[in-house]
Amino acid sequence: MLKIENLTKAYGPKKAVDELTLHILPGEIYGFIGHNGAGKTTTIKACSGILKPDSGHIFVDGISIEEQPIECKKKIAYIPDNPDLYEFMTGIQFLNFISDIFGIDSETRKTRIEEYAGLFELKNDLTQPISSYSHGMKQKLAIISALIHDPKLVIMDEPFVGLDPKASHTLKEIMRDICNAGGAIFFSTHVLEVAEKLCDKVAIIKNGRLIRSGTMDEVRGDDSLEEVFLELEDENV
Repeated sequence: MLKIENLTKAYGPKKAVDELTLHILPGEIYGFIGHNGAGKTTTIKACSGILKPDSGHIFVDGISIEEQPIECKKKIAYIPDNPDLYEFMTGIQFLNFISDIFGIDSETRKTRIEEYAGLFELKNDLTQPISSYSHGMKQKLAIISALIHDPKLVIMDEPFVGLDPKASHTLKEIMRDICNAGGAIFFSTHVLEVAEKLCDKVAIIKNGRLIRSGTMDEVRGDDSLEEVFLELEDENV
């Protein structure tokens, strides 16, 4: 579903991502972990078509994001760690705006908005301006807007930050439902307990380089994910 091949991206002399290769298959929830500045957000933005790699290739469902960016973005949902929304709009105006971009018909969008707004307990707030929303409410709205076109691949940067426990649980269930339907999830997180319980596979990145990846059992062995992560962080890589 997502194929990252030898991805490299530098900012000046510093390589934020260095020859990264990862393959996320349909049906997989794939966690992406690393310290601040390890290269997670740069990787995610490149996979979402926001940043252009210096070298390497990214494919979404077999399509090159460099050669056919629009076709790839039709299949992708991207949820940033700090969503920038049009705050002069109301919640429902924003969701209709996103629906228009993806060409979603009125009946389908109505059904999906009602479903997701209900799940995230945002129904009663959709007529309010986004400027009045709390951070958590904005995060919920960003999630709903990302799911509204039924994406095959969902890419998220720290998606649980700002969500209350119930909304976090709801998002986890939706993530698993997407994968059960043949989609895939690729997300970064600092919450290792969440990654350990939720992910089918995980990759650890340090200083832009992949240092370990595989199934959860392959990565952690007989230890916890936290113990493995801290041990790898202490090594000179």
